[in-house]
Amino acid sequence: MKHTFQMNLDWTGGRNDVGTIEAERLKTQISIPPEMDGPGIGTNPDEMLLGAAATCYIITLAAMLGRSELPHSGITIDAEGIVDVTNGVFTYETIRYTTRINVPTDATDRDITLVERIAKKAKDGCMISRALAGNVTFELSTTVTRVD
Repeated sequence: MKHTFQMNLDWTGGRNDVGTIEAERLKTQISIPPEMDGPGIGTNPDEMLLGAAATCYIITLAAMLGRSELPHSGITIDAEGIVDVTNGVFTYETIRYTTRINVPTDATDRDITLVERIAKKAKDGCMISRALAGNVTFELSTTVTRVD
């Protein structure tokens, strides 16, 4: 089975103008970010790539934890994208995830080890991570905390 996703884009003007993107569940303005001497209106490809990777990761992680029947009471991720500029060429180098997963106070050490292992597996197994493999490095720091 194959799935098709579509997006319509519109851009009028030059480098520092503003365009729009519209998909079934997403509609926003786009422009070059201020870090790259653009107007910074709406979102940009760098944020969207980071967002695609991070949302894929958190959804994959939640699904894998659910399938493993390991209880958790929340996942939070701080995601960071690192872009290098060398000789005027922009290269998306690294995506870093700082992941925090809360588990029940009665979680065993074995449960915590399994949650950490699943976090790594989800990072590597996410569809977007696989699509970017070999081009972007993924780094992961995971903290599992017992909470009431």
